[in-house]
Amino acid sequence: MAKGHALVIGATGQVGRAAVRALAADGWGVRAASRGGGRDEEWPAEVRPVAFDRDEEGALAAALGDGCDVLVDIVAYHAGHGRQLTGLADRIGSAVVISSGAVYEDERGRSFDTQDQPDGFPACPVPIPESWGTVAPGEGTYGTRKVALERELLAAGEALPTTVLRAGAIHGPYCPGPRELWFVKRALDGRPVRVLAYGGASRFHPVHVDNLGELIRLAAANPGTRVLNGADPEAPTVAEIGAAIDAVVGVRSETVLMEGAPDGTVGLTPWTAEHPIVYDMTAAERELGYRPVVSYAESLPATVEWLTGRLAGREWREAFPGLAKYEVDFFDYAAEDAWLASRM
Repeated sequence: MAKGHALVIGATGQVGRAAVRALAADGWGVRAASRGGGRDEEWPAEVRPVAFDRDEEGALAAALGDGCDVLVDIVAYHAGHGRQLTGLADRIGSAVVISSGAVYEDERGRSFDTQDQPDGFPACPVPIPESWGTVAPGEGTYGTRKVALERELLAAGEALPTTVLRAGAIHGPYCPGPRELWFVKRALDGRPVRVLAYGGASRFHPVHVDNLGELIRLAAANPGTRVLNGADPEAPTVAEIGAAIDAVVGVRSETVLMEGAPDGTVGLTPWTAEHPIVYDMTAAERELGYRPVVSYAESLPATVEWLTGRLAGREWREAFPGLAKYEVDFFDYAAEDAWLASRM
């Protein structure tokens, strides 16, 4: 007998695939909603795909039908999406909604929204608890929109018990903007040197999709109104990430450490940060009994295999438009060579 009925919105995305797998394995009857109505080959046959565009008037109500015991929303982005869910609270038993660790700001008001300004990168406590301050809600940026979403949902209280998960740097197969590509492509290209700013000590806490899937599974089985961080058991430095990826690919690279900030793109990686970003997982452990199902290092072989397959025969911008949209050439080897030559 199924535990209940679950509807997953954004089911064919990176996190959605893992959420569907985790819920189905735990005995939930799952409807997997996405714009294309597709399915993942790893889902059991009992999972029911649903074609659904949440931006169409009445589409969410139609997808809900008579309702569900838990609704998992991977792609909710702003206050309007929060109102969509609370407006149908009478048909939703509880919800689990993905937010982001990008909502936090430091005591000086610095956040990811100010990171490109001089001295603008936030210096938050290590680790960051869920009680720490956030940016103000609004429509201006990714972080402000996520906060606006959170507040709409949390204000509903018992009318719609919602677990908000503030995810770290998401990684794993199907990532639209994979940070690991920075090291994987260099290894595949035979690039012998990696230049890392801030002494290679930058830490941007990752979370594997399967660990998010486990958090979703636990929250679905334990409804409540709460905010929890979502992160892996460890927050490796960028130098440690590079060494781990090299070990999976089977190469040995020289790491050159810069003492300070990147010089243009030289020394810049998708994890580069002046101050560490580490999320406190104590609340998830206490409230849900969360235990991660995979470590960062254990997850890498599958990620590297997927990245390698996606790159085969394609330029990286074509293979990963979600990374190319930042308009940063992460593989400007000529600039790196010129910087290295200037030090000789």
